[in-house]
Amino acid sequence: MRSADGAAGLTRAECLRLMRTAAVGRIVFTEQALPAVAPVGFVVDGEDVVIPVPRGSGLVTATRGAIVAFQADDLDAAGRTGWSVTVIGRARIVRDPGERAREALRSWTAGTGAEFILVSCRRVTGQRVGAVPAGDRETAA
Repeated sequence: MRSADGAAGLTRAECLRLMRTAAVGRIVFTEQALPAVAPVGFVVDGEDVVIPVPRGSGLVTATRGAIVAFQADDLDAAGRTGWSVTVIGRARIVRDPGERAREALRSWTAGTGAEFILVSCRRVTGQRVGAVPAGDRETAA
């Protein structure tokens, strides 16, 4: 259903599918008791968002075990169309996210000795704005 501003809510499945098409997102976390946001590369692996970060990064320290938000989108400002998805979940730090995620993030981790932040997709919300592509009309209805 579309809201008064033209936004249409997305299902969880559609949100995860759309997120898989984006390469860059934003992680929102708390740093020194204040909200902070950082652009990051990522991949969706099952029900987790996997974010590579340099080993020992301040982002690792700030997000370890914390509840964080993650957002990805594809927006066309000129056409006033696109989509935006937000995930809220607990972050955990791992050295190896598994072969599939590691391979998908290879360009982000080459030579960095990366660790990975895994954000569980506990709460997933999204919306599409503007015109809806013909193949996605059932989602916006």
